[in-house]
Amino acid sequence: QAQLVESGGGLVQAGGSLRLSCEASRSIFSSNVMGWFRQAQGKQRELVALVTTADRTTYADSVKGRFTISRDNAKNTVYLQMNLLKPDDTAVYYCAATPTGSSWSRGSWGQGTQVTVSS
Repeated sequence: QAQLVESGGGLVQAGGSLRLSCEASRSIFSSNVMGWFRQAQGKQRELVALVTTADRTTYADSVKGRFTISRDNAKNTVYLQMNLLKPDDTAVYYCAATPTGSSWSRGSWGQGTQVTVSS
């Protein structure tokens, strides 16, 4: 049974918006830092944004001011609102969860959702 399920990817023109959703099992969501990563073709996976259980957020410099991460505790869901999208944002986006202070590599990962931004 999948513990993290992403949705909301798709094709959008540059300047447009998309909202990604990641629904987690309650046991994962309530006690973990939640994050969004992305991996473009031929590049390493990179952290896009994270939100702690205390709602503290961190963003990659490349998305600051354009992307917003949030968590809905009632729905066990984390969102990534992406505005002013650029072709460079094209990637597979992954949701991840890890206990505070633990490495992401030891956490839980979703299957990924494709985001494609056309110029």
